[in-house]
Amino acid sequence: MRAKCPRRLFEPLLPLVVAAFQLMGSVGAQKVQIHPSDPYTRVPLEFPGFALLAVAPMMLIIRHARPVLAMWGGILATSVYIHAGYSYGPVFLGPVILIFNAVVRGHRRAAWIASAFLFAWVMSYLIWVVGKRPLDWTHHAGVAAGILVVLTAAEVVRTRREQRAERGRTEEEESRRQASEERLTMAQELHDVLGHSISLIHVQASTALHLMDEHPEQARTALTTIKQASKDVLTEMRSVLGVLREDAPRSPTAGLAQLDELIARSGPAVVKKTVGRARPLPPGVERAAYRIVQEALTNVTKHAPGARATVTLMYGADVLTIRVDDTGATAPSVFGGEGGGDGVPGMRERAAALGGSLYAGPLHPGFRVEARLPVPPVKGPDPSEDTE
Repeated sequence: MRAKCPRRLFEPLLPLVVAAFQLMGSVGAQKVQIHPSDPYTRVPLEFPGFALLAVAPMMLIIRHARPVLAMWGGILATSVYIHAGYSYGPVFLGPVILIFNAVVRGHRRAAWIASAFLFAWVMSYLIWVVGKRPLDWTHHAGVAAGILVVLTAAEVVRTRREQRAERGRTEEEESRRQASEERLTMAQELHDVLGHSISLIHVQASTALHLMDEHPEQARTALTTIKQASKDVLTEMRSVLGVLREDAPRSPTAGLAQLDELIARSGPAVVKKTVGRARPLPPGVERAAYRIVQEALTNVTKHAPGARATVTLMYGADVLTIRVDDTGATAPSVFGGEGGGDGVPGMRERAAALGGSLYAGPLHPGFRVEARLPVPPVKGPDPSEDTE
């Protein structure tokens, strides 16, 4: 912002600055270019000369809105000024800026044509009008070189502006893509959190209603589970939604470190086994593994009430295998009227996003979910002893 302020202040003043420079420079130049006894003398400045000299600077006012018109207006007025015999001075400053402006604003073809016209006109004027004083080729080459320098500099500036604009568009698109991915990730996280916890609450509430009259002590246990599950889901929701606020307190990201808590909330019918040496894994792998186990246990709760489930983590040299087996339902499901939902497709998407795979299918008499997630390879031996 600070770098743009001087430019914004200078923009409206540019026509006045160029006009003052050309007028004062031309008035000063005529002092050494007007000699009554010299056949090559220039004409003293009068009102028409001052008017023509002011056209190019005034064209700078419309250089943004009509760059091509402003460029041609400045070049033609300057050509008439020179042909009228007035003193040279810095009369080409305005046309040079207008040509530069046209190139930068994308009117390259018009700018190159106008530059070629200006060079041809200057050469014609020097050869046929001022031809009595011969000029060697170095003078003409200098004029051509000056015009090419202006065009080249303008092309460089234009290219850099286009590159900056392209980078800006790319960064904006990348930002939108990342925001979209973050929203999708947040939706997946909320789906898993709410799906697991609400399913558990639903089952426990049904159990409490069923046992409230005959076994109130068991109903109390179910209600305690509901209380804890609702507290946990609120905590996880705050953690997931907290990314929307920079100052929001952050809870640890769901990972394998929280897997024991998840299994404990799921009840005594769920046990965990570990095969191989447990080790820290990339956060994305740990989060996916946790959510896959969570969704698999949610499906057990919803569709296989009364089943025992075993969660097995197998740490391989370059793959983590997550297996959730259940023994099948022993009671009617309270979700019997509901469809399959997005649980298995969601787990499969999580695995595929990491380059892994997921299998979900019958395991008579129960069901098996098995995911294989690639992980960084370990160095050295990889023991595979079972630990509870």
